[in-house]
Amino acid sequence: MKTLARNPKNIGQAIRNGRRARKLTQKQLAECSGVWQETISKIENGVGDTKLETVFSLLAALDLEIQIQDRSKGSVADFEDIF
Repeated sequence: MKTLARNPKNIGQAIRNGRRARKLTQKQLAECSGVWQETISKIENGVGDTKLETVFSLLAALDLEIQIQDRSKGSVADFEDIF
């Protein structure tokens, strides 16, 4: 799974896609990550104000990671069909 993320909403979509790809419910992800289901819902819906530690807990539970690179010239919309 490869996703371009430039804002909280994009991170939330990546977490949702990762969860769904693993056929997990929010409740199941909450149990294996230690993050409340309500918090997972907020993150997946792009609601800000989430601690970075919480995001990393979810990524670890989903066996995902973040890679940092120079910003590309295109917009997120330009890349949605590629990934």
